[in-house]
Amino acid sequence: MSHRLRRLWQHPRYSMQVWLHRLLFWAGAVMVAVAAVSFEWLSSHGSALFKLALSWSPLLALIITPAGFVLVLWLTRRVFPGAQGSGIPQTIAATKLAHAEDRNAVLSLRIAVGKVVLTTIGLCAGASIGREGPTVQVGAAIMHTLGRWVRIPIQGIERTLILAGGAAGVAAAFNTPLAGVVFAIEELSRSFEERTSGTVLTTVIIAGITAIALMGNYTYFGHTSATLELATAWKPVLICGIGGGVIGGAFTRVLLAFARGLPGLMGGAIKTHPYAFAGLCGLGVALLGLISGNSIYGTGYEEARSILEGTSTLPGGFGVLKMLASALSYISGIPGGIFAPSLSIGAGLGGSLAPYLPAVPLGALAILGMVGYFTGVVQAPITAVVIVMEMTDGQALTLPLLATAMLAFGASRLVNTQPMYRTLAQSFLGAQSAPAPEEKTPGQK
Repeated sequence: MSHRLRRLWQHPRYSMQVWLHRLLFWAGAVMVAVAAVSFEWLSSHGSALFKLALSWSPLLALIITPAGFVLVLWLTRRVFPGAQGSGIPQTIAATKLAHAEDRNAVLSLRIAVGKVVLTTIGLCAGASIGREGPTVQVGAAIMHTLGRWVRIPIQGIERTLILAGGAAGVAAAFNTPLAGVVFAIEELSRSFEERTSGTVLTTVIIAGITAIALMGNYTYFGHTSATLELATAWKPVLICGIGGGVIGGAFTRVLLAFARGLPGLMGGAIKTHPYAFAGLCGLGVALLGLISGNSIYGTGYEEARSILEGTSTLPGGFGVLKMLASALSYISGIPGGIFAPSLSIGAGLGGSLAPYLPAVPLGALAILGMVGYFTGVVQAPITAVVIVMEMTDGQALTLPLLATAMLAFGASRLVNTQPMYRTLAQSFLGAQSAPAPEEKTPGQK
């Protein structure tokens, strides 16, 4: 008996190395979840502080928001260099960096703390940013740091830990476990080629439509209040898919142009006077806030929820105003994500179609708008569908959502052929690998 136990204990499946590997993932997942929950608490209270200031006078935004943008940019450059951006491109780039020193610089705990602090301050100033992208980098940083401390001698473990941390960040930030897994596959690792994703979507849609035509619309795990009949679904699917894809692709194209640096006098002025430009962006956000009745600030969670529930009192142009505020917040150079604002924008754009499509439920329009616009921005259709379904319990709209995502993906690719996160990650990798300029001796010209 003791011999059998000894052989069982010596089996590779039960080795200390394997258990250490598992414990590392489990502990890291718990830590990422705790960090994400803490981040959510801080960001919520930051937004609440800003709303409290606006309750005294909405005009205070004309002072708080520009000053807050300048402060966050200064802290980013002087105290937390490397914490700018959403965090997802840096996480993608970290999986491709060959040297440990470079990965450590991108995914240090110092940058993770800076990401949380700076995003929270940005929300205190009314920036139209989200915490989900930063949470991806925070999760990846936590898992990567644990890997450095434990030093598990398994080939490729560093990349695995980064992917797991990023996925855990998405899952914890949105409370969407399945979306975290899909996001890691589709966006962080790109294990699926883009043409393969399109083929899978098309196959699923065709098979699903055929099943509905033969057996009727049914669900296994309950129903959602927002449903669409096949006969009436085509019109909102076409509008939200093609329209959301084109608008989202154009939005991404603008952000990428500013990220690369604009040519001419304007680009030179932005590089020369970054703090003045950040202040102007903050002033633009404040003016949009006054026009929108203070509805475009922050992540947009509450506004999107009110549209889905049919209790919204938002202005008709909320989606467009929120999109402009998000663009200004991003190009200003302050840290912050675009996940949550994009979902809010999509809900606003979809909800604005209600007067023109009275036969379609408002909740269905909002959900289709969220998937269409979000897919147009990030060009990750499967992630968009899964994350919206998990967040809204919209399984009854699975096929319309998949069709919308497929159309939005194609339309976005016509407007912008470069996926946002991957393009920014490639730019980051190029900057990392670029040789430093050679110093000239006094005799050289």
